[in-house]
Amino acid sequence: MLDAQSAVTLIIESLHMRILLSALFLIFSIQHIYATDLVAQGKALIELNCASCHAITKTDKSQHPDAPAFRILSQRYPIDALAEAFAEGIYAGHPDMPEFQATPAQIDAILAYIDSIQLN
Repeated sequence: MLDAQSAVTLIIESLHMRILLSALFLIFSIQHIYATDLVAQGKALIELNCASCHAITKTDKSQHPDAPAFRILSQRYPIDALAEAFAEGIYAGHPDMPEFQATPAQIDAILAYIDSIQLN
């Protein structure tokens, strides 16, 4: 049988554990929502700026013969390495490619989307 102090300590520890688990659940939920939103933003940017030449999904075909499909970019480059290219502006990815320069927030979104469609 527990004495009163042990019982109170046990109750407090149980409450702390519940609070900790609730906080962790909330953090992971927010991260998932943020990541999902980031991927959606990246997809929108890519659809607007890249889809006229590049294949931008897991199954479509590039409209330009020299424009690589985004789903296989990780076979050519580390995806994180593309951040610098987007920040400085991609000038010559393929012939007649328009100049494209992105903000840091746009780069994060674009890379999140590109990473989400890799076939590896």
